[in-house]
Amino acid sequence: MTMTLPGVTLVAQTIQLAVAPVFLLAGIGAFLNVCAGRLARVIDRARIVEDQVLRSTGADHDRLVRDINRLDRRMRVVNLSIGLSVASAVAVSLVVVLLFLAELLSINLGSAVALLFIGAMLLIIAALTSFLYEVRLAARSIRIRAEVLNHEAAPD
Repeated sequence: MTMTLPGVTLVAQTIQLAVAPVFLLAGIGAFLNVCAGRLARVIDRARIVEDQVLRSTGADHDRLVRDINRLDRRMRVVNLSIGLSVASAVAVSLVVVLLFLAELLSINLGSAVALLFIGAMLLIIAALTSFLYEVRLAARSIRIRAEVLNHEAAPD
């Protein structure tokens, strides 16, 4: 029993088939970069507020505790988004691996590839949804006071 190596044409066709999932990986990577940036900003802000909470009293303390709780919630949601994105990227990577294995070993892995790809899409949908939720949390935590919005500059 001799194993024949795949021809260059077969490998080239498999690479062409794998290009779309690889582009998807690039998109997921860019999305992860955005999520990591948001997480870093939330963590930086949480460190500042955390120090202020420990030194505050009264109504100021209560406001800062609410702020730190919102920041903690945002960190958890961004972390969820990152985790879902990474899981999606792993699933897409497995799709590429299975595409090559199916061609190299001449076995039918079409169902497995399809199910993994569907799983990857569901994971990225969940990641994007949680990201949208985090953006909404951030937007809700910033309230511009009416006196600032309606403020007019003093005449010279």
